[in-house]
Amino acid sequence: LSEGKECLTVLDFIGQANKRYNFEDKFAALLSNTTRSIQREIKDGFVSVPKGCYIQLEKKAQKYILENIRASLNSKSGLLAKVKTFETESGLKLSLINYIHYYHIDVRTIYNKKLTFYSMCEQEGLWQSTDHIFDDPFRILFHFCCVDSIKWINFVLSELRNGEFNKLNSYNEEQQLMVKMLYSSIWDKTPKTEGFIDEIEALNFLFKDKYFIEELIELLCLCKKDVNIVGRDPELDYICPLEVYCTYTRDQVLAALGFNEDYTVSEGVKYFKDKNTDVLFTTLNKTDKFYSPTTAYNDYSINEELFHWQSQSTTSDTSLTGLRYINQDNNSNNILLFVREQKSDKFGPQPFIFLGKVHYVQHEGSRPMNIVWQLDNNIPAKFLSKTNKLILG
Repeated sequence: LSEGKECLTVLDFIGQANKRYNFEDKFAALLSNTTRSIQREIKDGFVSVPKGCYIQLEKKAQKYILENIRASLNSKSGLLAKVKTFETESGLKLSLINYIHYYHIDVRTIYNKKLTFYSMCEQEGLWQSTDHIFDDPFRILFHFCCVDSIKWINFVLSELRNGEFNKLNSYNEEQQLMVKMLYSSIWDKTPKTEGFIDEIEALNFLFKDKYFIEELIELLCLCKKDVNIVGRDPELDYICPLEVYCTYTRDQVLAALGFNEDYTVSEGVKYFKDKNTDVLFTTLNKTDKFYSPTTAYNDYSINEELFHWQSQSTTSDTSLTGLRYINQDNNSNNILLFVREQKSDKFGPQPFIFLGKVHYVQHEGSRPMNIVWQLDNNIPAKFLSKTNKLILG
């Protein structure tokens, strides 16, 4: 008892819980702001719990809970076992959507284990084994897990359900770019390098693998159902299928802007001279593991309208690039800002959130330049807590 304290909540984890009891979900609810795995949190003493909270596990309880988690849905064996018993346990038809919703798991968990839903069904003898067109379909399907542009999802679903892609010139300009976005999500190199005439021949090649198409359709339906923010038109002076507030991989962004080379661009900036457009790919939390001192830039949101961005270390305020940034509005230059919290999380590489067009306000320094951008579209509250994380921390 303590003066002013109304209640005390005690979570008492008994040692002999049912094997089906999901400890991981319970801990995850308390650790919603961490990107570390629950197993790592348990081993390190729950360093990410909210302020004022404390979790203590005896060694025996810790061991039991870790064993429970390893045997649960976050392990390869656990995922496979649940597939086999799914219909008996749930009373539902076995499908990716039903499986994900019934067990409340992140679909990326499957692909992170180098599995696909259809490969699990095949391994358990539930579906007939067939020849597949990809050696690593889990890597490809992972690229679609965070897709949240309703416009793009609807276009891709329509074409996949149609059973065939039309000739490229039968699509309008925006649709052709969405075709290129889909292609870039599957192959790393240009169609000719991959042995195809064009993107359409490559995408029609997918229909040789019935299970892959079925899983991709279900995955996109999952993504569509989880969309919780409506994308906006970036109002560019050229046709572009990208939507503000939507999430894209680097390759998808490049394809949407008509990039026709191998999708191997890894730098944080890209200038499209034909579109008079600079693209800024920004990773907020940079660690020594992935970034050298010359690339660990200082990027964060100042508020919902302003964003502080640091240029590449070689960019001076008198260089062509630096002057293009400074004189942006006078030259009608488009500058597009894409942001992600970190390079990768427990599942793998993180995609970027498109925050839209930005405009030059001021800068300090040179090599690198510290620039303040004004955003056309305010940063939504759900993103603001991530984009200003560094300045708050």
